Amino acid sequence: MKSKMIFGFHAVTSRIRHEASSVEEIYVDSDRSDRRMQELIHAARSAGIRIIQADDQRLSNIVGTRRHQGVVAKAGELSLARNLDELLDAIEGPPLLLILDGITDPHNLGACLRVADGVGAHAVIAPKDRAVGLNATAEKVASGAAETVPYITVTNLARTIRDLKERDIWIIGTSDDVEKTIYDVDFKGGIAIVMGNEGEGMRRLTRENCDMLVQIPMLGSVESLNVSVASGVCLYEARRQRIAVQAAK
Repeated sequence: MKSKMIFGFHAVTSRIRHEASSVEEIYVDSDRSDRRMQELIHAARSAGIRIIQADDQRLSNIVGTRRHQGVVAKAGELSLARNLDELLDAIEGPPLLLILDGITDPHNLGACLRVADGVGAHAVIAPKDRAVGLNATAEKVASGAAETVPYITVTNLARTIRDLKERDIWIIGTSDDVEKTIYDVDFKGGIAIVMGNEGEGMRRLTRENCDMLVQIPMLGSVESLNVSVASGVCLYEARRQRIAVQAAK
């Protein structure tokens, strides 16, 4: 099983909680003995995970950043669904998906995963190329959401979108140059919301394969929102509509 390093209290604690068997060992800052660290060490030892004492410099060298919070874990890949067909076959009810077309900032990816977890989205889908990938920084920013939300990478995003359409999933792209807003759309069925690159937006082929393009109304002086904030606005509008349907039954 391929291993990788994850760091930060939220990311490591979440991994212990959700899949402790995937954690091989944990390096902790030997100078930290506060309650938060003691609770993490207790949880790790209870799960049979090896604890290794290390100084701050060693931890920084392991992960390439000083923002490790004094805890770094060596862990294997998660058993979350990594195949789109496997994921969709297991979903009960209308799917709610987030597609990220070429996100290059790991902080944005991590924040998008956190939003997806909060709203109960079934997965985040992204292309393998021209995108940041789920690295240690993204996992830390996700604050545990990388352990709960399947992050599925695909070779050909346009083909994947066409495959989703064949499963009766409506593809809704976001753009600031259209008139229809997110409040004009029915999000209650199977939906995949597409967010474009931080600077250039969706690629041409992705845009052409969307069933509909919508905008988030911007009433102030700024022209656009951060991609994770925009994802949250759209996903929570979809969730709001679905909750309203359930309440009416």
